[in-house]
Amino acid sequence: MNNTVDMNNPVMSVFLIISFLSLLPAVLVMFTSFTRIVVVLGFLRQAIGGQQIPPNPVIIGLSLFLTLFIMGPTVDVITKESVNPYMDKQINMGEALKRAENPVKTFMLKQTREKDIALFLKLSKEPVPAKPADLPLKVVVPAFAISELKTAFEIGFLIFIPFLIIDMVVASILLSMGMMMLPPVMISLPFKLLLFVLVDGWNLVIGSIVRSFN
Repeated sequence: MNNTVDMNNPVMSVFLIISFLSLLPAVLVMFTSFTRIVVVLGFLRQAIGGQQIPPNPVIIGLSLFLTLFIMGPTVDVITKESVNPYMDKQINMGEALKRAENPVKTFMLKQTREKDIALFLKLSKEPVPAKPADLPLKVVVPAFAISELKTAFEIGFLIFIPFLIIDMVVASILLSMGMMMLPPVMISLPFKLLLFVLVDGWNLVIGSIVRSFN
C-alpha cells in the first residue's frame, strides 16, 4: 500500500493553498519585517502620548505596506525561483516550497543575532550545521523573532528619549508654578507634536526603520 502523498494532486494542492492562507497572519508576523515595524510604531505612539493617535488601523496598514516594500526583493526571488516554475508546472508543490524557503531564510538570518541562534540550537539540541543556510526553520524562526523584538526595543528607546525630556521639562515647570493638579501630558502633547513636525519625524522614523534592515 502506497502511503506517499501526491503533491501534484489538484485536491492536495487546493488543501495546501487553503492551509497556507489560514497560516498567513502567523507567516506575516514571524517570517517578515512586520514585527519590528509595528512594535516601533507602537512605541512612537506611546512616546508622543496620543493614545489612539495614530489609530490602530493606520499603524497596521502602514506596517503592512512597509513590510511589502522591505520584503520586495525577497518576494521577487521567491516569485522567480518558486512560484513561476510551479505555475508553469515545471516543478511540484514540494519543490516549490523548498525553493521558497531559501530566500526567506536568507533574509531572516541576515537580521538574526548569532547569540539567539545559539540559544535555540542549544534548546532544540540540534547539531551545529556546517553553514547557516543549513539551519532548520524551527531554530531560525524563533531566533529571528526575538532578534526583531530586541532591535525594535532599541529603536523604541531612542525614540522615547526626546519626548521624555519634554515631559520632564514641562512637569518641572508646572511643579515650580504650583500647578500640581494640571496633568503634564496635556501641556506637553502640543510641544511633542510641534517637535515631531519640525524635525520631519515621520521621514526620520520610517527612514530609520527601513535602513535598519540593510
